[in-house]
Amino acid sequence: MNRKASITRETKETSIKAEINLDGSGKLEGTNPIPFFEHMLSHLARYSMIDIKMDIKGDTQIDGHHTVEDCAIVLGEAIKNALGEKRGIYRFGNFTLPMDEVLTLVAVDFSGRPYFSYSGPDLVVMGKLGEYDSELTAEFWQKFSVSAGANIHIKVMSGENRHHIHESIFKAAGMAVRNAITIDERRGADIPSTKGII
Repeated sequence: MNRKASITRETKETSIKAEINLDGSGKLEGTNPIPFFEHMLSHLARYSMIDIKMDIKGDTQIDGHHTVEDCAIVLGEAIKNALGEKRGIYRFGNFTLPMDEVLTLVAVDFSGRPYFSYSGPDLVVMGKLGEYDSELTAEFWQKFSVSAGANIHIKVMSGENRHHIHESIFKAAGMAVRNAITIDERRGADIPSTKGII
């Protein structure tokens, strides 16, 4: 089964090329102008076990918003394309991640029906992590949800350290995505829905 996809998105604000392999080893390659965002994507790749190669250019002289937003759109679309009809996958995935003082839960359903929910510390008031505006984490996952056609719930149940909070979200999301896209050997080639289609 070839669960790979390539996507290119060119706008007046960004230029993003992505290649993914759902059955990879968790490698992140490519170029990214926002160091903290690259750090977060490295956790997503590592814990989802998706190989991600992204060459990213954006109008970061303004801020990181367009770049992070468009990366989410491209990555979500690539995963959606690589999943195809979603035959044989578990479809649902969730993970609760403890990281020092932080406890974060992420649940994912590749249902084809986008929905995003976040609860936890106010990301807007956290300020910047390097060049990265902290509210971009919620922006990333909301846009990913729409592009991938996924239902995503993120709950940061405790935590104080800003770095730990953001890192825990991307790590837990990586594990939840990994669980959801894994092939269920008992299911065979069936589509995981009583409707017969997702």
